Formats: sequence, structure tokens, C-alpha cells
Amino acid sequence: MSTEAQAIEEVAVKEKEPLLSKKNRKLVNNPLDADNPITVQVLGVCSALAVTVKLVPTLYMCLSVLFVLIFSNLAVSMLRNVIPGRIRIIVQLLVVASLVAIVDQVLQAYAYEVSKQLSVFVGLIITNCIIMGRLEAFALANKPWPSFLDAVGNGLGYAVILIPVAFFRELFGSGSLLGFNVLGEGYQGNGVMMSPVGACIVLGLLIWFQRARNGYSEEA
Repeated sequence: MSTEAQAIEEVAVKEKEPLLSKKNRKLVNNPLDADNPITVQVLGVCSALAVTVKLVPTLYMCLSVLFVLIFSNLAVSMLRNVIPGRIRIIVQLLVVASLVAIVDQVLQAYAYEVSKQLSVFVGLIITNCIIMGRLEAFALANKPWPSFLDAVGNGLGYAVILIPVAFFRELFGSGSLLGFNVLGEGYQGNGVMMSPVGACIVLGLLIWFQRARNGYSEEA
């Protein structure tokens, strides 16, 4: 077989690569554990400290970030070959800002109380380091399907950290979960867990546990 024929065959094999190949599965699995955007990359920490006092607003924030991350990754990936390098950051911000505006309006229309609790932090999704980082580092250089999987993985990786933080903060901070009292009427609540200090403690413990379990250490 000629070299040209071999090249054509290799291209054909690549084109038939399964949608959920080992390489593509890593795009989803790695951010959930070994390359988590919060515990390993230490990105998106601000919202982990600010919106995790209660579980319900935390769940809405996680869904909002996942929505924005998926559709911004897809949009930038599809436009990657026509976006001038000089204005790529502006284009990325425009895409993210448009999606965040949609999220904000939907929350105000269908979950107004949650929208008030999240307050300005919905708008701050625009500057979320995870979203801008994935657009710049991945979506600009990859096709839509891998970019979609990358967004799903990082969005879920964000959620699997924020939800436990909110769980422990609400449980020990106010004795409730999802608004239902679970520790009894006599529980006075822990003021530290209701403050950003409590968020730092819980988040720090999660980072320590995850890194210790994986044997992760910072490079010198």
C-alpha cells in the first residue's frame, strides 16, 4: 500500500472515531477528579465562597455555569476559524455575556427568590475563570463535539465541589437541607459555617482530601 493510500486510510479511521472514545471520555472524567477546575486548577473559587450558604441557590448556580459553559464552548468552537486573533477575547466575552443575560432573565422570570439570593453573582459568571479558561485553552482549538464534552466535564467538575460545600455549610450552619430542618429546632446553628470563613474551611478540606487521595503535589 502506498504512503498516500495509508494516509487516506488513517484519516478515514480518525473520522470514524467513536463519539465516546477513550480520549473523549477523558474530557468528561478528568475534570471530575484528577484535573478538577476548583481543587486542582484552583479556578472559580469566588463563587464557591459566596453562593454556597444554601443548597438551592448553589444548585441553580451550578446549572447556570454548566449552561453558559456548554453553549459558549460550542459557539466559540464553531466560530474558531473566523474569529480574528486580535479580538478573540472580546468575542468570547460577548458570547458569554449574552448567555449570562439569558440565564439572568430566566431566573428572574421563573425563580425570582433564587435570583435575589444569587444577586450580582449571576452577572459575575461572565468573568468566571473556568469559562474563560476553557474558551481560550480548548474551544478555540477544537471541534464542537470535543468542546461540548470539555464543557460538560468542567461544568460537572465545578458542581461536584460546590454542592458538597453548600451541603455542609447549610447543614451545620443552619441545621437544614434544602430549606428543611434536619437537626431539630433546638440546634442553634454555627455562625462560622454561615460566613466565608466556613466556606474556606470546607473547601480547604475538600482540596486536601482530593489531592491526598490522588497523590497530587505542586510542581516546584
